Amino acid sequence: MSYAAPSVRTMPGAPLQLPLQTSPCPPADHVRVPSLLPTRPRTAPTGPVQTSFDELGSPLREVTFVVVDLETTGGSPHTCEITEIGAVKVRGGEVLGEFQTLVDPVTAIPAFIAVLTGITDAMVAGSPRLEQALPAFLEFSRGSVLVAHNAPFDLGFLKAGCARTGLPWPAPDAVDTARLARRVLTRDEAPDCKLASLARLFRAGTTPSHRALADARATVDVLHGLLARLGGLGVHSLEELRTFSSQVSPAQRRKRHLADGLPSLPGVYLFRDGRGRVLYVGKSTDLRTRVRQYFTASENRTRMAEMVAVAERVDPVVCSTALEAEVRELRLIAEHDPRYNRRSRRPDKALWVKLTVEAFPRLSLVRSVLDDGAVYLGPFGRTATAELAVAAVHEALPLRQCTQRLSPRRPSSACVLAEMRRCGAPCLGPDAGESVDAYAEHTAAYRAAVSADPARVVEALTARIAALAADERYEDAAAQRDRLTAFVRATARLQRITALTAVPELVAARPTADLGWEVAVVRRGRLVAAGTIPRGAHPAPYVDALLATAETPLTGPGPLPAARAEEVECVLRWLETPGTRLVRLEGTYASPAYGAGGRRAWLEAAQDARAAARPFDDRRGLRPVARPARASA
Repeated sequence: MSYAAPSVRTMPGAPLQLPLQTSPCPPADHVRVPSLLPTRPRTAPTGPVQTSFDELGSPLREVTFVVVDLETTGGSPHTCEITEIGAVKVRGGEVLGEFQTLVDPVTAIPAFIAVLTGITDAMVAGSPRLEQALPAFLEFSRGSVLVAHNAPFDLGFLKAGCARTGLPWPAPDAVDTARLARRVLTRDEAPDCKLASLARLFRAGTTPSHRALADARATVDVLHGLLARLGGLGVHSLEELRTFSSQVSPAQRRKRHLADGLPSLPGVYLFRDGRGRVLYVGKSTDLRTRVRQYFTASENRTRMAEMVAVAERVDPVVCSTALEAEVRELRLIAEHDPRYNRRSRRPDKALWVKLTVEAFPRLSLVRSVLDDGAVYLGPFGRTATAELAVAAVHEALPLRQCTQRLSPRRPSSACVLAEMRRCGAPCLGPDAGESVDAYAEHTAAYRAAVSADPARVVEALTARIAALAADERYEDAAAQRDRLTAFVRATARLQRITALTAVPELVAARPTADLGWEVAVVRRGRLVAAGTIPRGAHPAPYVDALLATAETPLTGPGPLPAARAEEVECVLRWLETPGTRLVRLEGTYASPAYGAGGRRAWLEAAQDARAAARPFDDRRGLRPVARPARASA
């Protein structure tokens, strides 16, 4: 089978890298070479030369970089294929050569990928397959440092390609310009670290266009712009470039004494400022080791460096087990609301979907659970997610969506939803609309979907999704999929939580690494006692002691009578760990036989489909730091 050979372009004076067809060298005015990292004129030394400290290691001006970009059929290197490879070889600010080839993926290119990249099945027909293209690229990049924007994506596909074709992965040094930009730039300069944003900032000679060689050329200009910034920060060698993102500031070093005296035991630690206010709460199985990491290069979160600079002391809370430490961390975060903690803050702001208690109930978003006999679905962390779940219910069940209270004895005017047959119009009264008994069938169906079997909602929405997809209304079908996903996920979470919160008391044990046991006492989903049993000891006295000293929780209304949702889920994860055994159980611990938890495979498929719609996004969400770091710090 004949195929078009990869195109390798070399610059004047550079050795040819591959025994392949080469295209003529473009004129000098067609090659944009930034005046960066000037090379010093080389003269023969007349005697011994003392090397400066700045020249230790591999100077960046002498390092050969190969900037690579790939186009693929999707976002997963395990299920998708490469369709184009583009690379530019640079050294000392000069372009040495270029590599470009289309790759036949031996599979159809999805339509939206073809629209995004402009690469069609007809274009790749006759192109080399991965078995021919990948060895050529590896030869082109041999001995060089690979550079990519969102390097985990490109290198992930290259590694997977080597594994698929039986080639050894050379494991070269790699530089991620997206991560480098995050440390060098400020948010005033660039709102994010996307290639298009950085190309505009550094005035790249090539505009990124989702084609491999064009994007690689743009990345070259971004790399040179970043290296120019790094030169002013004291980065002059490849070794310094590798460690630049993990510099330790003097403020962090000076606070290392805060870890002195901490025990090497599981527990929770609280960073406090000079006024005793809690700045950050964390947990660890080894308090001393974990806190010491905040003063080393392993801690590279920007907000943590700021927090360490303000902290004046660290208070430990020793716990008997890792489960107790995790639960205490959640409770302390909720209690103190530390400004440097991002998750688990303000659990009181969670939203619930409430089926109101009235003659004609409706769905309402509330922030508190009352002892009023209503049905609550949640909790939701975001209003948008709760609204998606409500929209899914309204798509399947004709519950009214108006907000005023309706009386069965005083009819009122109907809205447009009645004309669309999306509502039974109970507002018109039993003669022209639905009666109380007829409307009660819809609320009963909703209660069954939330507490037992969501089949009615799932079947209605999946039928709607299939109909929209058949009409090629894919955006509308995706919107219905997201609504159904929000409802099924919320229902599955609620059913899983309430299975445990309905249990008055549960005692469970899990084996430890030293052949002992971790024991937990749970009441209404709340961890009320935790302890350990030594190896070889009889468990009964220890369990009895834990029960005697266990907390008696004050229970409230709703699905979470004694603990917050995150704590209950923390206990559930521990209970579901292989090897955990039930010691004592009061009441019944069971989930619905046909509950939403059985739709887990569908939820995973829906999540994969949503991710596949945007396969090339850098999901790390990198943003420039507030202030650039200094390598000399």
